[in-house]
Amino acid sequence: MTPSDAASDPQIAALQAAAAQAQAELEAAQAQAALAAAKVKAAEAAAALAGAGITASGGATGAASPVESGDPGSASDAPAAEAPSDVLAGVPTDEAVGTDTSTAGTGTADTSSTAPSSSGDGASSTDDLSADTIGPGPLGLDDVLKIRDGYLVHGPALEMGALVNGEPVPGVQVRIPLSVMNRHGLVAGATGTGKTRTLQGLVEQLSAAGVPVFAADIKGDLSGIATPGESNEKLLDRTRGIGQDWTPAATPTEYFALGGVGKGVPIRATIAAFGPLLLSKVLGLNATQESSLGLVFHYADQAGLPLLDLSDLRAVLTYLASDDGKGELQELGGLSGATVGVILRELITFADQGADVFFGEPEIDTADFIRLDPSGKGIVSLLEVPGVQNQPALYSTFLMWLLADLFNTLPEVGDPEKPKLVFFFDEAHLLFRDASKDFLAQITQTVRLIRSKGVGIFFVTQTPKDVPGEVLAQLGSRVQHALRAFTPDDAKALKATVSTYPTSGYELGEVLTSLGTGEAVVTVMNEKGAPSPVAWTRLRAPQGLMSPSPDTAIDAAIAASPLLARYGTPVDRESAREILTAKLEEANQAALAAEAELERQRIAAELAKQQAAADKAQAAAQKKADAEYERLLRKTAGTTRRTSTRSSSTSSKSPLEEILGSKATRSILTGVVEGIFGTRRRR
Repeated sequence: MTPSDAASDPQIAALQAAAAQAQAELEAAQAQAALAAAKVKAAEAAAALAGAGITASGGATGAASPVESGDPGSASDAPAAEAPSDVLAGVPTDEAVGTDTSTAGTGTADTSSTAPSSSGDGASSTDDLSADTIGPGPLGLDDVLKIRDGYLVHGPALEMGALVNGEPVPGVQVRIPLSVMNRHGLVAGATGTGKTRTLQGLVEQLSAAGVPVFAADIKGDLSGIATPGESNEKLLDRTRGIGQDWTPAATPTEYFALGGVGKGVPIRATIAAFGPLLLSKVLGLNATQESSLGLVFHYADQAGLPLLDLSDLRAVLTYLASDDGKGELQELGGLSGATVGVILRELITFADQGADVFFGEPEIDTADFIRLDPSGKGIVSLLEVPGVQNQPALYSTFLMWLLADLFNTLPEVGDPEKPKLVFFFDEAHLLFRDASKDFLAQITQTVRLIRSKGVGIFFVTQTPKDVPGEVLAQLGSRVQHALRAFTPDDAKALKATVSTYPTSGYELGEVLTSLGTGEAVVTVMNEKGAPSPVAWTRLRAPQGLMSPSPDTAIDAAIAASPLLARYGTPVDRESAREILTAKLEEANQAALAAEAELERQRIAAELAKQQAAADKAQAAAQKKADAEYERLLRKTAGTTRRTSTRSSSTSSKSPLEEILGSKATRSILTGVVEGIFGTRRRR
């Protein structure tokens, strides 16, 4: 053998292996075709025997069989009627063809077999498919077989329903692999087309598979998942027609309410955790105001001012707009007092609408949404939101915060066999309405990256155009209920929706406008990550109650919740409002003390001035009194000299001189002078 021949041996071996595999697949396909033809012949033979008055057990149709007659020995003694040999020849037994071993109600195929099982609850074998059994619809046998093969799943899966080709084809079951549920999805359709029931069916199956779920209950009727459904003949006829073995079942459910408005364990978030971007969306701020609000959050963080509720943020804004905070406002840069005033007014209006209760502590720990019950079922966290219908922006933005918090706290898990949590975002159009570029960028990033955290997101809305293209491109599964085309806008939306689907054997524009309630056009991501064929599907019925659960049952579930003690009572610890209030009070007290000191100093100065004036007046009066005294003294002295000349010199002083010269006389004269001139010293 030449070196070149030796080098080509692996290639030859690979080609031979590929040829052998192709031959094996061809033989398997031929065997399936032969089996289908044989079963058709067997059915025709059975019909012929029945027409001849012979039962399948070999007895006449008008008489009881030996077994039915109760004769214990007649069953083996009576000869069985045989079908013609040309009919029964080549019909394999059950052991030869293999039986469906998939688990009823789960859609999980038997992985021990080389070929995947594809039958669901009560569904007929896919080997029964033929031109006569696929229905009178637009699809031929090749298209039906392609769809059947496209939805074969080797691992666990969620059963969506049966293919519709004019009539349901129970032998072709449409399903979503559980492993791709973290690749996100879309449930869309006009009002009243069955979106809520589809959502309910998916939630029930996810919970049964051990996957926790978070969903919002906009209209209040999704709470029925916690109560077993009610059977009726119409329901059973429908479920039998699609191969579903329907039984009532309840799903473990935990009820939540935003801020405690409505029934459920309160969900709150702190303003700091909510962040300026989401809050700007709620308040309807423009791009400039949004940027300014971000600076305010930055200032509060740097200044050690915890923002827990709306009153904290209002306190910070009020402080920055005051004389005391203007200096700090200038240091922020690019933040005007007018913008602060606008944001403050929006916050006051927002609070007046009752939004205060949604923010504060204790803040919800989103890890509490990822729980299993003792039986291993995923707990459904159901957000009851009838109380906030008048605040759609708050509702949608709050859900976005929950997603963002999950993204920030959960560890990376890659592509798990099943998701850690599936998040259903109902009324998704509210999230994207009037959203800023930064907000849309955050949503897109969260949707793109949260898959690696094991979280799947399903957006529920009316038309795919409600979801931006950047987000829509991330959604691997599509369940499209009926659309309306009554207006030019409706027709435009219909055309846009059709353009987003892969090519198929359907005229999708006609199909989407003719779908019945509980029917949808489905395409999902298969286990290999490729899109499955487009399938008109009649969807399975939920096993829970398709109406709200009784109020008494909801109240009992809330009262028994282990989360109520943790989140039920609001907590108001020291935060920005209290810190700034204390700071302003301290500054006010300091200002009052300074003002009092200035007043004291002013009064002291005035008193000193008055005292100086009094002292000056006193000195002047004293000087004048002394001068008067000296004058009188001189006058008296002259009189004394004249008198002394005439008298004898026996005494040196006269009596008057002695009187005037005494201390008592001087005191009296001083008092008289002071009384005359008003110069008495104050005491």
